[in-house]
Amino acid sequence: MAAPSGKGSWFTKFAKVTARAAGEPITFAGALGVVVAWALLGPVFGFSDTWQLVINTSTTIVTFLMVFLIQNSQNRDSEAVQIKLDELIRALEGAENALLDLEELDECELDQMRKRYLTLADEARVKIEARKNKPT
Repeated sequence: MAAPSGKGSWFTKFAKVTARAAGEPITFAGALGVVVAWALLGPVFGFSDTWQLVINTSTTIVTFLMVFLIQNSQNRDSEAVQIKLDELIRALEGAENALLDLEELDECELDQMRKRYLTLADEARVKIEARKNKPT
């Protein structure tokens, strides 16, 4: 795991910078400008197959590459949130430490935990309803 000092692999650095830049309004404006320019050039190229192929190929390549950058950013963000939640659980007195690193369990184990907490939630709702209906 990388240290908080900002060190990391070249791909992590590249992914961070690119993902941040891709989310900027100027990037959207630039992409929109490319599409408008392409559309305006349609009559010049007689709306040919090559004209269409340029935009189709370009957008496919950009989309393909962005999927990996977005997934990398999502993975890092998700892992950071999990670590923060784990720390909160660990630091909170009375918290169930068995919930630490819960995301590593398989589906069956997660379903068992979910059922357990659904049962606890149902019991808590019954108690709340009982207090509401209790005459004062």
